[in-house]
Amino acid sequence: MQLEGCSLIGAGKAPHRGKGASALEPATGTVLKPEYCWASHEDVEAAVQLAESAFEKFGALPPARRAEFLKAIAQGIESNAAVIVERAHQETALPQARLTGEIGRTCGQLRLFASLIEEGSWLDARIDHADPARTPVPKPDVRSMLVPVGPVAVFSSSNFPLAFSVAGGDTASALAAGCPVIVKPHQGHLGTSELVGRIIQQAVKTTGMPEGVFSLLYGPGRDVGMALVKHPAIKAVGFTGSRAGGRALMDAAAARPDPIPVYAEMGSINPVFLLPAALAERAEAIATGFHASVTLGVGQFCTNPGLVVTPAGADTERFLAALTLLLAATPAGAMLTASICEEYRAGIERFAGVPGVKQVAKVTVEQNSAGHFAGAALFRTTGANFLAHPHLMDEVFGPSSLIVEVASEAEALQVAQALEGQLTATIHATEAELGTHHALVEALAIRAGRLLVNGFPTGVEVCHAMHHGGPYPATSEGRTTSVGSRAIERFVRPLCLQNFPQSALPDALKEGNPLKIMRLVDGQLTRE
Repeated sequence: MQLEGCSLIGAGKAPHRGKGASALEPATGTVLKPEYCWASHEDVEAAVQLAESAFEKFGALPPARRAEFLKAIAQGIESNAAVIVERAHQETALPQARLTGEIGRTCGQLRLFASLIEEGSWLDARIDHADPARTPVPKPDVRSMLVPVGPVAVFSSSNFPLAFSVAGGDTASALAAGCPVIVKPHQGHLGTSELVGRIIQQAVKTTGMPEGVFSLLYGPGRDVGMALVKHPAIKAVGFTGSRAGGRALMDAAAARPDPIPVYAEMGSINPVFLLPAALAERAEAIATGFHASVTLGVGQFCTNPGLVVTPAGADTERFLAALTLLLAATPAGAMLTASICEEYRAGIERFAGVPGVKQVAKVTVEQNSAGHFAGAALFRTTGANFLAHPHLMDEVFGPSSLIVEVASEAEALQVAQALEGQLTATIHATEAELGTHHALVEALAIRAGRLLVNGFPTGVEVCHAMHHGGPYPATSEGRTTSVGSRAIERFVRPLCLQNFPQSALPDALKEGNPLKIMRLVDGQLTRE
């Protein structure tokens, strides 16, 4: 595929006009061709109008047709995997093996949602039959199911150029629900986004989807992104990025004459609590696993463990000694963009300047004006000092973590209770310790979307049971997930039909269950 540097609007492309930007190689600063033109106001309007026109037909398609579309996207990505990986590697400096794995995850997500909508239980079809003889008031026939909300705007993330990008989980779940999607790609991987966008565009054509079910608009979030969020035809937003970016979109969406939901995943510090017996048993092993987690992908994961809460004492010193040696042997890496690198460096400088915080380790970065390199950093402080400086809870996006040494179990609980909403929280403990630390587990369960025992938070399994979300500010809506089959629930709403004749009902609610899906009929789950 030949990259052209223009937005994709329905089956066509936007004309070259106005200003734009080029992608850069993070490791060298080399400019990558072509230059990308930003979408104009007219381009945004054209894409949204096409999406609005496509919605009624696309949302009403049989599930098997939409599943065919999702599978065609997956097949197209796999068929072009080599060129996608090559361009993504150039634009992000992420290892090709990692990107190959991300191809698999992206296609797996698409097929997961294809199988989900073919199976049908996600519709949550419910039937309560009429009872004309009921007294004192006859009971009507009441039926309900989930239906798509309308066109969705999706904002790609910086750190996953495939799995949380143009054909990522937000796009896959919205399309599965029956919602047309307009993607605003991240400026850190412009060419990768065009490659995947053209594959989706081709899948629309080959599977006979209505034009406008997908568009791709390049441009800054404050311009193109805000124009999408404020447009009255857009009915929901999917976003993965910073708290500042997510908050801006949330505020804009709430200020509309007709407010809409913004499902924003905004990161967290993902605390790891080490309990005494587990630490005594395997301090060095925990250090090895933690090192691999905190430095993975140069720390550029929303689930990166940015906080460790551990009892002060000899076992923590063993843990720190092992971890420091591992970090010292870890070379600096190229970060995704210059701005991410600058923010990371500023973040660790802020931590180093907080009274009572000691820098334990810092990987030196060789002077390289062209690339965006950063090394790991490790800090330590006491529980009391952590509680006295709430800004130590701020996320530093990169390979950095803060060790908080607590004087007692009570102080560890205080730290847990002081935390904001988190995507994850981890406990390293023996089975006996878990049985005696109910208060800590409960405090973390209130504040996190996913709890782990004796593991590390990086790595999010794509499956039906996964919940990748958490209380604010980790996400804008902690009851929803951006990973796993429940992600589809963000882009649907319930519709209730009362006293409809059989001929006017959708297949999911008809007697005889022509779709053979699981339904709740008169209070009983059944396929009958």
